[in-house]
Amino acid sequence: MFSKISGFLGEVKGELRKASWPWESDPKIKGLKKYKELVDSTIVVLIAMVLLAGFVQAWDFLHVLIVGFFTNLGR
Repeated sequence: MFSKISGFLGEVKGELRKASWPWESDPKIKGLKKYKELVDSTIVVLIAMVLLAGFVQAWDFLHVLIVGFFTNLGR
């Protein structure tokens, strides 16, 4: 059991070394400049979430108006 866990963790460690991380690996770069790709990606995701939320809200509002219109026709 321990050898399977140890082997798995060794493979995970090897795969993580191959991964492309969203920050600069150069030790000379300090501060937020090191995380420029990470910050840019986060901003893109936040903007996309706001746009999607606005689209869903508008679509929901439109459906509420349409359903309300049709349900009030029979009154």
